[in-house]
Amino acid sequence: MAKMNLKLQKILAAKIARVGLDRVFIDPEKSADVKEAITKADVRSLISQGVIKILSVKRPSRHRARKLHAQRKKGRRRGQGNRRGKAGARSPTKRTWINRIRSQRRLIKSLRDYEQISPKTFRDIYRKVKGGFFRSQSHIMFYLKTNNLIKEGKLK
Repeated sequence: MAKMNLKLQKILAAKIARVGLDRVFIDPEKSADVKEAITKADVRSLISQGVIKILSVKRPSRHRARKLHAQRKKGRRRGQGNRRGKAGARSPTKRTWINRIRSQRRLIKSLRDYEQISPKTFRDIYRKVKGGFFRSQSHIMFYLKTNNLIKEGKLK
């Protein structure tokens, strides 16, 4: 079967679908029907019949990207060789500070609520936390135990 010139029909289909010429696919088996279509209405009916198809956009596959993302979520691929930017850029120092202070304040509030420390001790420790005296929650507990400021009993 000789190849028919269906350039006009292809252009019409592209205009109707508002896509580029490369995305218009004309079924070679039904090229005789397409050849007869000379108006936009004819081409529209052929599109609805499925003789002329509009192909989806070809884009790079996300498969590899998704796979890498899953690995990173697990904590892989985060070593020295994959790092770009200073530590302060990767996790801002202010955010780190906020997280640390909030967790420390939560700890001393729970200790006060369970009456493990006195309100006076709470206030003293609260000030020290604000001043950045403690490195972590465990440091607070160590400080309280070494200075005998914590009452023995039930902890939450």
